[in-house]
Parts: sequence; C-alpha cells; structure tokens
Amino acid sequence: MDNMESNISSSEELVGIDEVQKFLNRSRASVYRYTNTDLRNLNPNFNPRKLNPEYRTDQKEPLLFHPNEIARFAKDILRIKEVTVEVFNSPSSAAQNILSQILDELKSIRSLLEKN
Repeated sequence: MDNMESNISSSEELVGIDEVQKFLNRSRASVYRYTNTDLRNLNPNFNPRKLNPEYRTDQKEPLLFHPNEIARFAKDILRIKEVTVEVFNSPSSAAQNILSQILDELKSIRSLLEKN
C-alpha cells in the first residue's frame, strides 16, 4: 500500500460513505470508526487524526466528505504515499440552467437599455 496511487473520481464535489469506502479500500465499519462524529455534537471541531465530514444541519443528513479531506486523511493517517484527487465538474443542474437563462435575459435587457 506504500506506493499505491489513489484516485477520487466523483461527479459531485462531496462524496458519501460508499465512495470513501471504495477509495480507502476499507470496510464500511472502519470508515465509520475513522470518521470524526459525536452523538452529542452534530458538527465536532476539526480533528487531524480523524476523517472530518462536511458541515451538517441535521443529524439525519448523510455524512459527506470533501475529496481533499479524504486525500489528507489517506496520506497523513493511513500513510498512503501518493494520493491523487480528481474531481470532475458536475453536469449542469436544473438550477444552473435557470440561472444561466436569467443571466442571458439580463444581458439582453442591458444591451437594449444601452442602445437607448
């Protein structure tokens, strides 16, 4: 495992437990053991010895992890020598498409106003 090159590939920036499990090549139970969680505190302080999930607003929300945090944990704690983080841009969502249409409309309104 010392010279293992690890890749995180995701269509979204944040990844769930299943992707972390595949990336680290560990069991689901061990990923949960590595994770910085606390039943009494929804968002515990950063712990450099643990895998720190992203901020959550509800206990029922799934644990999500930033690829850079997974890479840091793999390199610093699990001692995986070479870690490559690869994040692909997500395809346009419906909200992004609507925002793009609004921007186009605003640009056309601006150009009409500038003509007058």
